Amino acid sequence: MLQKLQNSRNALGFIFMLPAALLLVLFLTYPLGLGIWLGFTDAKVGRPGGWIGLENYKFLLGDSVTQLALFNTLFYTTVASVFKFFLGLWLAVLLNRNIRFKTFFRAVILLPYIVPTALSAIAFWWIYDSQFSIISWALVKMGLIDHYIDFLGSPWNARFAVIAANIWRGVPFVAITLLAGLQTISPSYYEASAIDGATPWQQFRHVTIPLLTPIIAVVMTFSVLFTFTDFQLIYVITRGGPLNATHLMATLAFQRAINGGALGEGAAIAISMVPFLLACIMVSFFGLQRRTWQQGGTDK
Repeated sequence: MLQKLQNSRNALGFIFMLPAALLLVLFLTYPLGLGIWLGFTDAKVGRPGGWIGLENYKFLLGDSVTQLALFNTLFYTTVASVFKFFLGLWLAVLLNRNIRFKTFFRAVILLPYIVPTALSAIAFWWIYDSQFSIISWALVKMGLIDHYIDFLGSPWNARFAVIAANIWRGVPFVAITLLAGLQTISPSYYEASAIDGATPWQQFRHVTIPLLTPIIAVVMTFSVLFTFTDFQLIYVITRGGPLNATHLMATLAFQRAINGGALGEGAAIAISMVPFLLACIMVSFFGLQRRTWQQGGTDK
């Protein structure tokens, strides 16, 4: 029997995957299942609660704070992801050229991503401070404004402030990943297109983008997922304020479940995020199956 297992690739593969599968079940499947269960109960901190069906979700549909948090999450994710993509792509193309000290710049660009999120958030909290903001100080010294900007005291100012912090932190991930994709594109494609008279913009549009599209799909899927579920930046910088203007679904779920003690309600908010995340994954998955994304051509 042991000899058969040793000679069977499928059996050995299953044995090697079993520890990882057990860890996934323990640390991912069980918490997810528990969260789904709690979303259908009126559990509070200190007591298990009872089954109430869809009451939590019915309440959230009419809850103005939850609706605002959903708007904030979608707005935050959309704006930040768009800027991270274009800035990351621009940096990737720039760093893919033969420029001096490009190895140094490739290392430096990773710094925002490798710095702990909490430290980055604290730094931005100081940058946005209403009294000690370096941005406001510089603008006042240059004569562009006559008073300090209240970055975190105004709802829309606060929204754009945390979006800027997320972009600063997320651009390196997009840039380095796209740079790795650019490194896989053979120079012969560009040489052939140049012989045919293609301009640099035509090469970028008809060679770089089609061949890079599968990488773009993957990296932007991860970027959207990370942004949609962002917690640390928001919680450290604004804690959802002012007037719930920067509350995301993740931070609101934490506030209702932990600070407010309503575990069932907080779990329902967290589980409400799952359909949006699955939709993002499905769009990327089915998009990657298209031949035009794999081959840079048209579907037939």
